[in-house]
Amino acid sequence: MKVFALATQKGGVGKTSTTVNFASSLALAGGRVLVVDLDPQSQAGAALGVNLIGEDQLARSLGWALQARLQGMRMPMPDIWFDRTELLEDFGGQGTLHLLASEESTMTAAQDLIHKKGFQSTPILRRMLLEAAEHFDFVVIDTPPAVSSLSATALAAADYVLTVCVPEYPALKGAAATRGTVRYVKDRTNGECDPQYLGVVLNRSNPPSKWKGQEVNIRNGMLEAGLNPFQRDVRTDNRISDSFAYGTPAVIRFASHAPGKIYAELMHQVLARTTQPEEKWEMPERIEPVEDARSSDE
Repeated sequence: MKVFALATQKGGVGKTSTTVNFASSLALAGGRVLVVDLDPQSQAGAALGVNLIGEDQLARSLGWALQARLQGMRMPMPDIWFDRTELLEDFGGQGTLHLLASEESTMTAAQDLIHKKGFQSTPILRRMLLEAAEHFDFVVIDTPPAVSSLSATALAAADYVLTVCVPEYPALKGAAATRGTVRYVKDRTNGECDPQYLGVVLNRSNPPSKWKGQEVNIRNGMLEAGLNPFQRDVRTDNRISDSFAYGTPAVIRFASHAPGKIYAELMHQVLARTTQPEEKWEMPERIEPVEDARSSDE
């Protein structure tokens, strides 16, 4: 089982859309996939058509499960995850798609409890996931867009960490800060957790004909900051954000169109890095600034 965390310290960059579409691509390719919604805003759950409403649903929230475990009680994971494999039913030979869903009040309470118990509780999610390893090939974690005990828990749970960036300067700083945080996880968990930083996904990018000075600088900046950008970026496409309203990721709704093809290509590039030494990773080349790109921001 490989565990991926999608993390960034800057909100509004499309982290959740990247999470659910990457996870769905893995499932469409035949993987047994679990999406973990660790964000109290519960957007990954909504993107997969799950909203926790009512007492019976709240009892299945990841927030409750984390609180129970932190207080010495065990809640069987299969009892709380949601099977969303039905979203793949139009595709032959697919894998499975499950969700550990979030809810604001229970997740906020879990966050407070993790913070209160200190660094020794940080590996709690990793321990829970390892107990379910026989059920899944891949786990993809959606994280809060801020520095918090939940973010630390997500990084500690991961084997691999990806950041997400958009062609804006604050997003580049947020991605760089996240990479820096990953370096300290092993020490802060006394060696129990040791995630590897895989790279940054450039989201909501433009085609080269529409690049402005800022986008050129961001693309070069990702390389200069050692963020290891993937060759496959995700172009701006309203179909990706609109798919939230349908509770079905764009990679499923538009599998044979641009969203499906882009995320499938990104998925293969991500998986390739998990099997290669960093010096063999393929990355985009630096772009020489051109007069048109510089002047378009003036």
